[in-house]
Amino acid sequence: MSEPTYAVVENLAALLPEIPAESIVSRKVYSDDLLKVTLFGFAAGEELTEHTAAFPATLHFLSGEATLTLGEDTIEAQAGTWVQMPAHLPHSVLAKTAVTMLLTLTVTK
Repeated sequence: MSEPTYAVVENLAALLPEIPAESIVSRKVYSDDLLKVTLFGFAAGEELTEHTAAFPATLHFLSGEATLTLGEDTIEAQAGTWVQMPAHLPHSVLAKTAVTMLLTLTVTK
């Protein structure tokens, strides 16, 4: 029998432990030569301050509410919000409530 050419995570939320107060927790979901997928859990009030990514990225908010800054724009994100960002765009995330977010980096060479 050959190796599968796909990856399955039956329950993303199960990958994260309980998020302690004043914490941000991350877990690698998947990684290969083309994609890097990480699940983040933010306690309410926690922030990833402004930074950039070397590769294009997508953010998918799975639960909670956050204020997302993309360059000069501010967006209120909630469960179901999906964002695609080019490489090197300054961005930040401030969790207004407890937040679960999936980050996908598209590796370019």
